[in-house]
Amino acid sequence: MMGKGLEAHDASAPRLDMALDAAPPKEQGVRSSSMMSTSELMRYRAGPNLIEYKIEMHRRFALPVACLMLAMVGIPLGIATRKGGKSAGYVNAVFLAFFCYYLSSITLIGFARQQKLPVSLAIWLPDAAFGLAGLFLIYRMERPGDRDLLAGARNWISGHIEALKSRAGKHGGAPRFSDWRTLLLPQVVDTYILSQFVFYFALLLTSFVSLTLIYNFFELMNEMVKNHIPLMKMFKYLFFLTPELIYRTLPVSVLVAVLVTFGILSKQNEVIAFRACGVSLYRLALPILACGTVLSAGLFAFDFYYVPGANREQEALRNEIKGRPTQTYVNPDRKWIMGSKGSIIYYYRYFDGPAEMMAGVSVFELDPKSFHLVRQISAETGHWNRPQKTWVFENGWYSDFEPSGRTVSRYTATTFPELSDPPDYFLKEQVPEQQMNFIELNHYIGDLQRSGFDTVRLQVQFFRKFSVPLFALIMALLAVPFSFMVGNRGAMTGIGLSIVIAISYWGVSTLFEKVGDYSQLPAAMAAWSPDVVFTLAGLYMLLRLRS
Repeated sequence: MMGKGLEAHDASAPRLDMALDAAPPKEQGVRSSSMMSTSELMRYRAGPNLIEYKIEMHRRFALPVACLMLAMVGIPLGIATRKGGKSAGYVNAVFLAFFCYYLSSITLIGFARQQKLPVSLAIWLPDAAFGLAGLFLIYRMERPGDRDLLAGARNWISGHIEALKSRAGKHGGAPRFSDWRTLLLPQVVDTYILSQFVFYFALLLTSFVSLTLIYNFFELMNEMVKNHIPLMKMFKYLFFLTPELIYRTLPVSVLVAVLVTFGILSKQNEVIAFRACGVSLYRLALPILACGTVLSAGLFAFDFYYVPGANREQEALRNEIKGRPTQTYVNPDRKWIMGSKGSIIYYYRYFDGPAEMMAGVSVFELDPKSFHLVRQISAETGHWNRPQKTWVFENGWYSDFEPSGRTVSRYTATTFPELSDPPDYFLKEQVPEQQMNFIELNHYIGDLQRSGFDTVRLQVQFFRKFSVPLFALIMALLAVPFSFMVGNRGAMTGIGLSIVIAISYWGVSTLFEKVGDYSQLPAAMAAWSPDVVFTLAGLYMLLRLRS
């Protein structure tokens, strides 16, 4: 294990030749591109910031043209999605402006800064792509039957489901199988409801995840440039960040999709038509609740098999982008980290940031020249002494390795002046429980309990591994009665209501989680109470519906 840590250090630690290659300070009198006028940028032909000046000059011409290009795409889409109401226009605006245009523009500018694309091509390519797309959509407006794009997508999904049903019907010969097919296969009502729900659910989940990825991209852009991180490594980080975002935003996507789906059906009086045909509101809600159950089960399996591993990868990449010290991520319950001096390696089994203490500590001090081990320190616990700016280790021993031999000394409490890395140096943005599934977390909690450490907070997170995925079903259960209550007020009212419900859930969930962390409630009760509260509220409102 120690050998692996040394190899990681050799590959990524700062070297002397890297310091010599550092960029020189900015020239005196050189202004940033944003402070120069357009005529000055056009006259700038050579210099250290030529690429940045070219980017700024082309951007000043490309952004005004982008307004026209986006309008060319937005006008036919606005006409084509007339049945979706204001919500469809809102979704299209977010998807086109924030996701497609700005993300592609930022990505291409990054390639231009790395001199992989000409600046003019990188800046103008999004405008050209949207212009061609706008011309194509305007051409489609003149063709009858091709205008309603969202309805066309929903009809495509419904058509495939109907094709599956028809193929299943052809294989059934016996009357007995026909009866079972009537019970098991979705009916016309289920197909119609589910096709709209799945469409809005996929669209909303993609929008939530994409917007968050864009935010993280902009947040880390300065660190990426400062630490000379390749753009492909940033994309790799965003790729491994996506599973965690899906896990966090899927229940909210279910909530908004249900409210939008039934809100549009109510506004178009389709719910009244269903009721007039003898279809109750409970029957309309049945496929949504069944889909919510499947999504909750899938979310639990997703968290068990894939999310922890992806979190370990994205946390390692995020620390590399931010220039943080090298750590190991294979076993989240055992941390190896290189000290700031480059010749000290820390190992700990548990680290409590707010309490500024660590447990199960081992420290290896190396000779900076030969990398031979010169001292090993072991301690049960260690806490940070702010006045002395050093760690106080308790109940341990240290061993010095000298040419004459090895000496071992025991101590009850002592300090080592060379160990001056503060607690902030060890803090991570990702907590260990997000990098373990519930089996690994249960073993981790057991190990800490046998060592006598407080594990209440981790026990709350253990039970949340089961309660959080179930909230996809609870969101569907809660959204159904609200969507029928919204009625003819439209999908935008449903979106606003979903924001209120989501904020309420996050507030209640955080409240119970903190109460459980301070042992004011049992860990299981603290984790499950938000689910119980919102489930009872959903059942109460659902049973009060006049179906």
